[in-house]
Amino acid sequence: MVSLPRERNSIDYDDERLLEVGRSVLLMEAEEISRAASRVGKELVEAARIINRCDGRLVVVGMGKSGLVGRKIAATLASLGTPAFFLHAAEGAHGDLGMVCREDAGLFLSNSGQTREVLEVLPFFRRLGAPVIAMTGNTSSRLARDSDVVIDSG
Repeated sequence: MVSLPRERNSIDYDDERLLEVGRSVLLMEAEEISRAASRVGKELVEAARIINRCDGRLVVVGMGKSGLVGRKIAATLASLGTPAFFLHAAEGAHGDLGMVCREDAGLFLSNSGQTREVLEVLPFFRRLGAPVIAMTGNTSSRLARDSDVVIDSG
C-alpha cells in the first residue's frame, strides 16, 4: 500500500490572532446573510406555499456542492416534520426517479443553473405536473427559465 505524505499547516498562531480570524469570518458571514436578506422577495413566499400545499414530499435535487447543501436541506426539513428526501441528480437519471410521484414538489439546486444532470431530471417533474422550485445563482439559466419559482442564491 502506498502512503501519500500529509502536510499540515504548522503555523502556530497565538490566541489573539485566532480570535481575530474567527471574528472576521463571522462578520463576513453576517454581511453575506444581510445581503441575502435584501434579495429575498415574493418568490420565497411562493416557494413556501408550494411546499406547504404539497400533498407528497419535497424532493430536493442537486449534484456536487449544491447536492451537499440539498442533502442538508432535505434532512433538516424532514426532521422538522416536512416530508422531504434528497435525490442525487445522477442517480435520478439511472432509476431513482421511480421514487417521485405527481403529488411531490421539486427543489432543484444548481449554482450555475446549467448542471447537465440536474437539467436531465427536470423534464420528468414537468411530465408529472409536479411544481419545481429552483435555487440558483444564475437567474437567467435554463433551470431558472424552466421552473415555477426561482430563488436567487447568488
